[in-house]
Amino acid sequence: MPEKISKRDFLKLSAAGIVAAALGLGSRSLAAEKWIVMKTPLSPSNGPLGRFSKESPYAVVTPKGIKCQICPNNCILKEGIESICRTHQVKEGKLYTIAYGNPCSANVDPIEKKPLFHYLPATRSYSIATAGCNLACLNCQNWEISQQSPKFTRNIDLYPAAVVEEAIRNGCKSIAYTYSEPVAFYEYTYDTARIARSKGIKNLLISNGYINEKPLRDLAVYLDAANINLKSFSDEIYAKLNGGSLQPILTTLKILKETGVWLEVTNLIVPGWTDDLNMIREMCNWLAKNGFKDTPLHFSRFFPMHKLTSLPYTPLRVLEQAREVALASGLKYVYLGNVPGTSAENTYCPCCKKVVLERKGFTILANHLKNNGCEFCGAPVAGVWKST
Repeated sequence: MPEKISKRDFLKLSAAGIVAAALGLGSRSLAAEKWIVMKTPLSPSNGPLGRFSKESPYAVVTPKGIKCQICPNNCILKEGIESICRTHQVKEGKLYTIAYGNPCSANVDPIEKKPLFHYLPATRSYSIATAGCNLACLNCQNWEISQQSPKFTRNIDLYPAAVVEEAIRNGCKSIAYTYSEPVAFYEYTYDTARIARSKGIKNLLISNGYINEKPLRDLAVYLDAANINLKSFSDEIYAKLNGGSLQPILTTLKILKETGVWLEVTNLIVPGWTDDLNMIREMCNWLAKNGFKDTPLHFSRFFPMHKLTSLPYTPLRVLEQAREVALASGLKYVYLGNVPGTSAENTYCPCCKKVVLERKGFTILANHLKNNGCEFCGAPVAGVWKST
């Protein structure tokens, strides 16, 4: 969990350009990361807004300005106006990203941290993020970077080819686009994923799913797995809590399933906002009826964060009730996150109910999978268990 800092200290860090150092998003210090990545030569980008900018292909000229078509915000921009995600600007009549090759965080993580429990367990993922996000969640745990422009974070020089080289050098099977919001640094994600695919490195999208269909389908060609944060099942709550809307996320889930990307879903249960069991039941029934019974669902415990520091932690009983509701709806793999020591971290065979993957935190303690199924009864267990 990121270390909390006071507003005064945050402003000081912002002014100094070193906000990311306070995040604690991985096991390495930013100084160590910088030493590592400097071993890889830089590659120039083609943007007039600096070497960390690149023209975006998802733009259309309108009478009101240049319309960005990456996400449902559909920002219409003129020179001097920043997109909602803080990563796109207009220059000389063209749309550019300013989040290209300049991550504020680069770490080696266990894949279970994403969380991805049914995709290449016990492997490591090279995880990157730039500043910026296209939502504005009141409960954001990484608000210091998600609600910030790349102009004001301490960044690393790490272009797409260098990301892939670092993943390989660190023995990672995959690259995760994560921490803030990869839709906000879409062009960087896309180019990195394309190179990673050519080198046999898997691509993981850890996202809010708030993206338009065309860019999602273009990116899905290079994606191997995704965890989508389905924040609630209410359009009103999406508007008030997150600054978005529900339907685009549901469309994203359907497209990822259709295109063969391994998918897991996270739902953060925020007291007073998303803890209504009837809404949770509606969400789980929708997942079951739309072909997601084999899709792992992670209910995550809320900790007071960002603009909701006055709220309590999610009561454990509410999390347990949500899991019961999900299992009753027909979902086969339901987990509880941010609850150390719970047996709901384990993967159970949907047939004989025995533990086939025993976990403690991000560590696999026992593996009883055999031939992609349960070692005890032979029933299949949905997932991608071995690298191809």
